Amino acid sequence: QHIGAYQLTMKDKSKITFLDTPGHEAFTEMRARGANVTDIVVIVVAADDGPKPQTVEAINHVKAAGVPMIVAITKCDKHEAQPQKVREQLLQYDVIVEAMSGDVQDVEVSSKTKQGLDELIEKIQLQAEISELKANPNRAAEGKVIEAKLDKGKGPVATILVQRGTLRAGDIFVVGAESGRVRAMVNDKGMQIKEAGPSTPVEVLGLGGVPSAGDTLTVVESEARAREVAAYRSEVATRKRTGSGPASLESMFSALKEKQAKEYPLVVKGDVQGSVEAIVSSLAKVGNEDIKVRILHSGVGGITESDVTLAKASGAPIIGFNVRPNAKAREIAERNGVALKYYDVIYDLLDDIRAGMAGELGPEYFETVVGRAEIKEIFPAGKKDKAAGLLVTDGYIKKGIHARVTRDDVIVSKTVIASLRRFKDDVAEVRAGLECGVVLEGTNDIKPGDMLEVFDVEERVRTL
Repeated sequence: QHIGAYQLTMKDKSKITFLDTPGHEAFTEMRARGANVTDIVVIVVAADDGPKPQTVEAINHVKAAGVPMIVAITKCDKHEAQPQKVREQLLQYDVIVEAMSGDVQDVEVSSKTKQGLDELIEKIQLQAEISELKANPNRAAEGKVIEAKLDKGKGPVATILVQRGTLRAGDIFVVGAESGRVRAMVNDKGMQIKEAGPSTPVEVLGLGGVPSAGDTLTVVESEARAREVAAYRSEVATRKRTGSGPASLESMFSALKEKQAKEYPLVVKGDVQGSVEAIVSSLAKVGNEDIKVRILHSGVGGITESDVTLAKASGAPIIGFNVRPNAKAREIAERNGVALKYYDVIYDLLDDIRAGMAGELGPEYFETVVGRAEIKEIFPAGKKDKAAGLLVTDGYIKKGIHARVTRDDVIVSKTVIASLRRFKDDVAEVRAGLECGVVLEGTNDIKPGDMLEVFDVEERVRTL
């Protein structure tokens, strides 16, 4: 569930860089970013499954970015594969392949048998020729952050896809609100390299902090200039985060409504920027008008003492996605009873948070009115209690059921049928049209003419 970039060298010595984005629905930002930084998009559709919602979303991202696409119909080795059906299904999303008189190339492939992979490479090279893809390597480098993380040994590390120019060891750069100098570059094979030209993916070491995925890296002439640009961008980001919009009645009522909703606070830490971004955006959609997730802090790297301190102050659990706490943080968490939850699959994380939020709200209670009766007379029952003589007008009344006494359609009291008699006999239930006598639990405020409404209460576990 990470974004990845790797480079293949073809038989003719040409190179193709593949940017691989996750298919899970939560990673929509990654797919949008992928569509915006690539020259050609390969939409992968399973021949036995057809287009999924994520496929449709990816197609929309490609169209929005104005990038040419190639459809790779995979799993064609399977007995139940129906590649022609996939081509027909794609028509409803305005994707018309060449076999159906359109302009989108398609190829049937199988990762298991390697069928069609050479043909896919040929189609990518053909599309690159048609699009006349070119970049100037003889200029200051510019690239996009594909992924970023905090490595224990290396410090902040960013995967950069160089888009134009050549990035060299020792170059001074600014990326988002961070600045730095290229201390080392590592290619997709794990080898250190001295320079990276256009379309080369590299891991860059030497950043001052962890940038955001999608930030642009630009090489600048001096460290002073890099620090100046980074400081300005940091200030702009802070202003955006803390600035308040113009007040209006709508915004006031909306804010009031949000304050009335219960908050489920969380601290989120992940191994890479893209995963944290996907988790935070997915958690924002979890909840309803009664309860909402509030992210106190999200960041890249292991769980630290400051994360535990923040969580303790707010009574929030800490979510660790592919990360663990250091020894000190674990000790403080155990001592203060801070919940640490670890995940490596986003489905499990979201399911657990939904269950936790539903439990926070408690069960829901549903009422079903089963009968109504009119109080005709009042009788003494023992030293303090009163009994009511009733005529059941609707449904039925039974012993132990919940009831409401209403007078002129205003609820006077909520109670329970403590005893139910017909003539002198105790009975379990009395139906409409019959008379009976009842003693109501915890209330004597009853008068002739009052109405009694009886109802069942069903308790249900809440789900979000």
